Amino acid sequence: MEPLLSSAALAAAAFAAGVLNAIAGGGTFLTFPALVWAGVPPIAANATSALAVCPGYLGSALGFRAELAALPRALLAREVGLSALGGVAGALLLLVTPAKVFAGVVPWLLLFATVLFALGPRLARWAGGGHGTGLARWRLPALLAVAVYGGYFNGGLGILLMALYLLVGEQRLHTVNALKNLNSFVLSVVSVAAFTLGGAIVWRQALLMAVFATLGGFAGARLARRLPVAWVRAIVIVTGLTMSALFFARSA
Repeated sequence: MEPLLSSAALAAAAFAAGVLNAIAGGGTFLTFPALVWAGVPPIAANATSALAVCPGYLGSALGFRAELAALPRALLAREVGLSALGGVAGALLLLVTPAKVFAGVVPWLLLFATVLFALGPRLARWAGGGHGTGLARWRLPALLAVAVYGGYFNGGLGILLMALYLLVGEQRLHTVNALKNLNSFVLSVVSVAAFTLGGAIVWRQALLMAVFATLGGFAGARLARRLPVAWVRAIVIVTGLTMSALFFARSA
C-alpha cells in the first residue's frame, strides 16, 4: 500500500474508532484490521492499536472523578494494582506468542469480541438483575483474568469489565463505568509500556492514529447526542463480523 494512501486509511480508521468508542465502543474492530491491511504484522498491529486508543480511556476516567473519589482508597489501590499486573501479564504473553500462532488466533479473538459486544446489553441486564450477589468473592480474581485478556487483546474489554462489576454485585451504573474506565486506562498504559520495551509498537502509525482517535473521541461525544445508539451498535457488530470473516479467509 502506498505510504500516503496507507496514512490516510489509518487516520480515517482511527478517527472512526474514536467516534465509535465515544458512542458505543468497538473501535478496535477498525484500528487493528486497518494496521494489518497497511502491512503491519499482527502482533505489532495489536500493540500499536492498543496505544492508538489508550488516550481515550484517560478522558473517560476523568469524567467519573466524583464516583472514583467516593470509593474506598484501599479497594481502588487493590483493583488498580491487579489491573496493572494483568495488563503486563497479557502484554508479555502477546510478546512471547509466535507470530504464526497469533495470526491464527486473531479471527477467533475478533469473533469473540464481536459476540461479546452484541450480547453486551443482555449481559448487563442479566448481571444487574441480582445474579451477582453470591459472586462478590470472585471480584478480584475475575478482574485479574479480564486484565490479562485486555493486555493481550483489547477488543471487548469494556464490555467484559462492565459485566464483571455488575455480576459481582456493583449496582451503581456510574460507579461501574468509572471503574471500567479507570482499569481500562491502567492496564492499557502498562501493556503499552511493555509493548514499547518489547519493541512491538510501530511509532509513526501509532502517533498518527492516537491523534486522530482522540479527535474522533471529541466528535463522537457530540454525535452521541444525535445518533441512535442502536444504529451505531449495529454498525459495530456488522464491522466486527465482516473483519472476523476476512481474517478467517486470510488464515485459511
